[in-house]
Order: sequence, then C-alpha cells, then structure tokens
Amino acid sequence: MGLEFQLIDGQTPLDEEESEGLLIPTITTRQELDEFEQLNIERAIKWSLGKKFSAEQILTEEFVKQVHKKMFEEIWKWAGEFRKSNKNIGVPWTQVGINLKSLLDDCRFWIQKNTHGPDETAVRFKHRIVQIHCFSNGNGRHSRLMGDLIITKIFNSEAFSWGGNNLVKPGEERSVYLQAIKAADQGNIIPLLEFSRK
Repeated sequence: MGLEFQLIDGQTPLDEEESEGLLIPTITTRQELDEFEQLNIERAIKWSLGKKFSAEQILTEEFVKQVHKKMFEEIWKWAGEFRKSNKNIGVPWTQVGINLKSLLDDCRFWIQKNTHGPDETAVRFKHRIVQIHCFSNGNGRHSRLMGDLIITKIFNSEAFSWGGNNLVKPGEERSVYLQAIKAADQGNIIPLLEFSRK
C-alpha cells in the first residue's frame, strides 16, 4: 500500500517502494506525516546544536547522510540513504555520489580561497545540494539544515531564518522561496541569499 498524498508545488513524489518505507503505519494524511517529520527534524536540530563540528567533518558524504538520517530516521526506513530512483528534480540517481563529491570539494575550495563570504558559501552549498537531490524525500529541509550547519559551525555565525516560516506548507513564503531557488538555478544567487536572512 503506497501513500497517496497530494503534492504541493516543489515537492518530490515518492515511488511505491519508497512510500512503503514509512515506519509509522498509522500515518494516513500529509498533515500527519508533516507533523511527525517536524518532530524528528526538531530532534535533529537539537542534536546538531549540542555538538562541535569542523569543516573537515561537515564536508563529507558520511556527514551529509548522517544529518538526513537524524532528521528522518524515525519516519522513513531509507533515511540517510541516497535515492535509488530518478525524480522530477535532481541528477540521475546513479550520479548522486559523484555530484555530491564535486560539491564537497568545491565548498572546501571556496572556504580555503575565500571565494565567497560566509553566507554566500553556505547558501551556494544549500542550493547545489538541493539541485543534486541526494535523497528520496526531505531534500529542501535537509539542504537548509546543512546551510545552517555550515554557517554556524564553520563560520561561527547565526543560523539562517529562511523566511521565518514553515516552508513545507503552501503559502506566500514558500512561493518566494521557490522563486529564489529558480533564480539560483539560472545563476542568480542573490534572491536566495536575501531570502536566507529574511
């Protein structure tokens, strides 16, 4: 039995095998799923706040997977595992690891060479990792937490506000956010950079 939820703009559909990975069989609505995921994500944020992480730790495939697992491990069996199917967004699933390695290498270079300021480095990382779409679900939320971890742990700056609202639910903030993502897809990072501190 697969989950049949109506998707909102910007959400990635799950295939049948992925939706069967739901660990809480009592979830029947998108609202229930969002609530359970949010609780798990809040625990992951609390976990991350209490730890010190270096750039060497954060900028690894292992850490990227660990953060996703912490965010969704109580909800999805495949939490922390790269997707094994193509989606309506992202690189072909067979290219996820290669593209992520390239992003991690690029981010190390940006930091070493001071290519961008701290906010721009973290936001560019966030944008590129969501473009890759490493996981079956939760990529937007995961990419924002990774951006927050880069800005707080590597640059010792404040976490981003990301519009200050719940970006999972439809609304004006989500529309502005998705427009900023689309602008970044076209090479203009400024709207996303501005939105990150809105």
